[in-house]
Amino acid sequence: MNTPRLLASAALALALSACATAGPDYHAPEQSVANAPAAQGAFASAQGAGFSQEPLPDRWWKLYDDPRLDTLVEQALAANTDLRVAEANLDRAEAVLREAAAARTLSTALSGGVDLTRQSSSGVSMPGVVTDNLGLSLSYPLDLRGKLRRAIEASSADVEATQAARDAVRVSVAAATTSAYAKVCAANYQLGVTQRVVQLQRQTLDATRRLQKGGRGTAFDVSRAAAAVETSAAALPAFTAARQNSLYLLATLLGRPPADFPAEVADCAALPQLAGGVPVEDGAALIRRRADIRQAERKIAADTARIGIATADLYPSVSVGGSVGFSGPLHEFGSSDSFNIGLGPLLSWTFPNRPAVRARIDQADAQVRADLATFDGTVLLALRQAESAMVTYARDREREAALGRAADAAGLSASQANKLFRFGRSDFLDLLSAQGSLASAQVSHASAQAALVDDQIAVFLALGGGWQR
Repeated sequence: MNTPRLLASAALALALSACATAGPDYHAPEQSVANAPAAQGAFASAQGAGFSQEPLPDRWWKLYDDPRLDTLVEQALAANTDLRVAEANLDRAEAVLREAAAARTLSTALSGGVDLTRQSSSGVSMPGVVTDNLGLSLSYPLDLRGKLRRAIEASSADVEATQAARDAVRVSVAAATTSAYAKVCAANYQLGVTQRVVQLQRQTLDATRRLQKGGRGTAFDVSRAAAAVETSAAALPAFTAARQNSLYLLATLLGRPPADFPAEVADCAALPQLAGGVPVEDGAALIRRRADIRQAERKIAADTARIGIATADLYPSVSVGGSVGFSGPLHEFGSSDSFNIGLGPLLSWTFPNRPAVRARIDQADAQVRADLATFDGTVLLALRQAESAMVTYARDREREAALGRAADAAGLSASQANKLFRFGRSDFLDLLSAQGSLASAQVSHASAQAALVDDQIAVFLALGGGWQR
């Protein structure tokens, strides 16, 4: 019997009969909620004047046309600690992929040794025979059922999922940096508005004191004017603290200790302003752009490939290889008599516990079904976040406009009350009431203006912009 030929024929027959790749091929989920017309259409909450259907630029913070903000975001994207973790996770995933790919390459093994063989007899010492062994073996996996190929597919999809997770961190860092900078500006803006209110009330207090000295006012009028000043001034420390806390947050986002905050932006007193409406596109663009949706989709691809990995365990593994070496007594080592060579297929079949393998296949299949549900949930969450952010921004725009009109009316009322009081046609209580209404309206309007910037950033964050390189 020609054993090498028999083995070669068996390997060839096995290769011809079992060349299909185990497990299902991955296809993007066609029945997902992401493909529903309502998911891909225009946003229901983005129909007002505050929005546009233009494409969202990657570096959306540049829409504020603020060089200091641009610099801060770029510094954060380069030095943020969360991003450093995400980059390290991506490097690890890429290393796992390289390891999976390396399993399909030629493997080598070098062996060597010295053996001493000695016969033994009752009490008589016999000379031994020293045998040297040196060999080199090579093997290459045929991967007939595609287990290694599926492992590479899974690792490749894992890399893409990890990359999407890194991109999601970039989105969050860009939005958090923009928000922290806006809060610095908002705190200074609100601080300035409140300081102007306090200055106006101090002027009224000074006038009241002069009137008291002239006999037209009372100590009660003076004390009420002083109380109004102190009440408004009490809000100033909170704005100062808010500004400093935002500066500390900026420092940590930039990868610095809090004490090393960017002092060059501490004096920002103008709220960031968009030149036009917030560009939102539509649901289809959101689904393509959101990094967390891409991460969920890549997770499905990776786990689909793992079904194939589990399925391949039902079949034997086959590799081809050979070996060369020398073996024999020391005095014959290296001669033609000690040289040996081998070549042929290597068949390995562990005769698996098929119920256990089937259970692992079912586990992998169930994981894919869970991934599909997670994908749908991620899409729905992204759409809801976008709609919620947009409707909040739209309604806050209406609130800000109303508060602006209220502040204008309160300013006119306070001016009229001041004139009437000077000419003796109204009492001091009317003047204080009008000035109190003005202070409240101006502070509320400033707060609403600051909230609009936060709302805009929330819309940009929900839209998922800022991760593309």
